[in-house]
Formats: sequence, C-alpha cells, structure tokens
Amino acid sequence: MRELVLLHAIKSAILALFFMAALPAFGQEPIRFDKEPLLIQTAAGKVLHFTVEIASTPDQRAYGLMFRKAMADDAGMIFDFDEPRRVTMWMENTILPLDMLFADDTGIIRHIKEKAVPYSRDIIDSMGKVKYVVELNAGIVSKLGIKPGDRIVSATTTKKAK
Repeated sequence: MRELVLLHAIKSAILALFFMAALPAFGQEPIRFDKEPLLIQTAAGKVLHFTVEIASTPDQRAYGLMFRKAMADDAGMIFDFDEPRRVTMWMENTILPLDMLFADDTGIIRHIKEKAVPYSRDIIDSMGKVKYVVELNAGIVSKLGIKPGDRIVSATTTKKAK
C-alpha cells in the first residue's frame, strides 16, 4: 500500500512539473520574424543570395534560431542591434550548427565564427563593434568563400537611421 501511495505521489509530482514548465508556452504568442532578401557581395566579385529572417527586437534577438531543426541552404537570420557595439552570443538551445557573420554599420563583415557548436554555452565574441550578425548553416562560409571584408546588403542594412 505504501508503495502505491509513493508511486502516486511521484506521478503527481512529475505531472505538476510538466504543467509548470509547459504553462508559460500556453499563453504566449510564438515569436514571429519578418523575412527579406539578403545579398553577400564578395571581394572576389560574387553575389550570393539568401532569404533571412529579421531579429530586430530584444525578444527576437534573444530567441533567434533556437529550437530550429532544419534550415534551407539559402536561408538564415539577420540580427539588427540598432547601434554598433561589441556583441556576444552563444548556442544554448540552438540545435543547428551555424556560421556567424559579424558586420559593421555599413554591412562590411568584420569577423566570422564558423561552425558554432550546437547547445554550447561558450561565448562567441564579435571581436569589435558591429551592428549586424548574420547566421547561416554551418559550412556555408567555407563552401561559398565568404570572408571578412565582404559586404552584406539587405533592406535592414540599408535603411535610414531613425
């Protein structure tokens, strides 16, 4: 009898934990991202075409590509930080390995982090002031020959300051 009571208590505790963890997700709108075309103009003269989601609000930037299980080869996300600053990111809750392009306010890529490791809490540093970070599938930078000094161009990078 004591074993049944203990088993029932354990089941109840597990169910309570499940509902407490799931509760915040039930009343919240999923974070939505607009999309836009993004070009990467390489120093070698190539123009590479992508479609990126835009993370421009604090909530969007915090959520980013977390929990995504797949992304098209020509897709990605652009993070707009409003003002140039040193940026640090990490991969916690990010399933996909990513390449990260850190670009200044003119869209010039200043630093690249290739093959960021999924779920890692290691800090990924922009290594200087940047305004934009573009995340692409890991391996794209190497495959397409993207390098510091190349330029990202999109509606986000060319919009006028407010």
